[in-house]
Amino acid sequence: MVAENSFVLDPWVGRRRLTREVSVGSLGLGGENPIRLQSMTNTDTMDTRATVDQIERLVAAGCEIARVTAPSIRDAENLRAIRAMLNERRVEVPLVADIHFTPNAAMIAAECVEKVRVNPGNYADKKKFEVREYTDPEYADELSRVGDRFRPLVLRCKQNGVAMRIGTNHGSLSDRVMNRYGDSPRGMVESALEFLDVCEAESYYDVIFSMKSSNAHIAIQAYRLLASRLHERGGGLPSYPFHLGVTEAGDAEDGRIKSAIGIGSLLEDGIGDTIRVSLTEDPVREIPVAEKIARRAEQAWLGDVNRSSSAPGVALAMDPFSHVRRETTRVEMGKLGVGGSEPVRVELELVDPGALADSTQSLRDFLAALDSVEGIACESLLLSLRGSDFASPFAEIARSLGQLGSDLPLSMRVSAGELGSNFEFPAECARVVVDVTLEDSAESFGRISEAAAQTDTVLEYCLRVGFDELAVLVDRILKAIPEDPQAVLGFSLEGPRSVHGVRLLASLLEDRGAGHQAIVLRHSLAGGENSEADLIEASIAMGGPLCDGIGDMLSLRNFSDPASALDLSYRILQGARLRTTRTEYISCPSCGRTLFDLEETTARIKSVTSHLKGVKIAVMGCIVNGPGEMADADFGYVGAGPGVVTLYAGQQVVARNIPEQDAADRLLALIADHDS
Repeated sequence: MVAENSFVLDPWVGRRRLTREVSVGSLGLGGENPIRLQSMTNTDTMDTRATVDQIERLVAAGCEIARVTAPSIRDAENLRAIRAMLNERRVEVPLVADIHFTPNAAMIAAECVEKVRVNPGNYADKKKFEVREYTDPEYADELSRVGDRFRPLVLRCKQNGVAMRIGTNHGSLSDRVMNRYGDSPRGMVESALEFLDVCEAESYYDVIFSMKSSNAHIAIQAYRLLASRLHERGGGLPSYPFHLGVTEAGDAEDGRIKSAIGIGSLLEDGIGDTIRVSLTEDPVREIPVAEKIARRAEQAWLGDVNRSSSAPGVALAMDPFSHVRRETTRVEMGKLGVGGSEPVRVELELVDPGALADSTQSLRDFLAALDSVEGIACESLLLSLRGSDFASPFAEIARSLGQLGSDLPLSMRVSAGELGSNFEFPAECARVVVDVTLEDSAESFGRISEAAAQTDTVLEYCLRVGFDELAVLVDRILKAIPEDPQAVLGFSLEGPRSVHGVRLLASLLEDRGAGHQAIVLRHSLAGGENSEADLIEASIAMGGPLCDGIGDMLSLRNFSDPASALDLSYRILQGARLRTTRTEYISCPSCGRTLFDLEETTARIKSVTSHLKGVKIAVMGCIVNGPGEMADADFGYVGAGPGVVTLYAGQQVVARNIPEQDAADRLLALIADHDS
């Protein structure tokens, strides 16, 4: 049994995981070094000039480690020419050889580069999706065989001072591991540790790990589980560095959101030493995204360096090694159900609703903007009202909504300190969000609860307090409110370090016997919903808790365009695997193995399939992870050779070697056949 807190130094504080430093050439990785940024070329490795040109562009953009695929012995040998040309151009960057299926290529690469990446799932095994029950002696024999195959590379890397990444991919676990541990985070971890056993037996420790998946939940759980296992294995001493990434993340907003959720959530807990953002785009465009995620984490770690845990004795209200949504009480907000088995709801908050109250046309334009986003809907509208006269603008907007035929649930947000002794909540108010601070008394909370009960209004208490005072305010509220669980919709938090704050809030509620209360995840955009930095920040702040199973509603504020804000909320929910409202694409970032123009092909497939709500389509450049990652997809489009594609339904091959020019139409026909 794995201890729940062993994956992190402190679950309440962003304290960096202790790792040894591994040298990748002259570059230090792990230890006290900054988070290193890396990417991978998508050129043909045999095209030396094109590969060097791209590496040079990557380094100019801030890339600190460049990975190049070596699918064959010839490719591995050409790494010498790539290194020589880089030296001629005075481009100083460590090179990593990416190895799958070909141990002989790895042995050559270890003579040419600073790091070799191997995938335990296919270095010494061939994936056939065979079902077989292994006895313990049979499994031990298989491990011995794998060790014999892997050991020569370990010895060569040790001799040459070359680092190694043991890079497990969820999509390419060996049949042996799948049959014993399943297609699971544990299977990923066991696969990596089998290879580590060989390394440590040869006293080779220049090892870096990765646990990649196209599913952010799986990636987060696998990294946490590996951190925990290594912590126990090493007795708490500094352990091996981690390379973070969400593989096959896709492109555009979705690729950035999924990467930010998976990578950013782990960095919040101090897990991660080097990162690669895998986008189905020019690899140079990965670097600015990775840099924003990395610098954000480092700034947070610096801010937490002198903080101590403020939640002694409170157990985590989450399982860090599996995704289980908190069990909360369902509450009705008008016609909208929130909590319980309802999906995570989406709300927009208007911080200055006066314009809508004064102009029916402004409200009409606002609703039209929301309606312009196909396939999704704003499920709740929150008006942030200040001053004692909060009822008038609320009533005016409610009246106008009714005249325009909208049944959008309307809630108000007010400050507890501004509520006098004789106030009434409007009957048409779906819920009241009450901002509370340590300056507010228990008596005021009781008075607010009584007023809500008289009008059958549900409440949400938004805690505007520092992390260290959170427990005091939670206890004050819980002592003042009625025991009737319907009297309070739930809680929310507004303050710095939202991921740890929301985690603590959920744990405090559980500890105090109020774990059934729903939690609303609030986020305020800083620079506009179209800003990449804002997108990353929102994805981590809300996606992190969602992946921990915390959150019954997303509420976004401070936006300039309601349609974009609404779209962002649903994309975060889809990236966190909580609501599927559009076609989902699992597409790899392309590399020298890719057998077609992946960026152009993905765009073409999107153009003809984007209307297929809820369908998962994998677009894979080659077979390295294709069949495995498609275990999570409904249909797959995989490069099988130059100019030809193989189509999958789940893991089953449906059609082989289809000419690329016909493959998109055949994919559509395949999807249509399965729908009929």
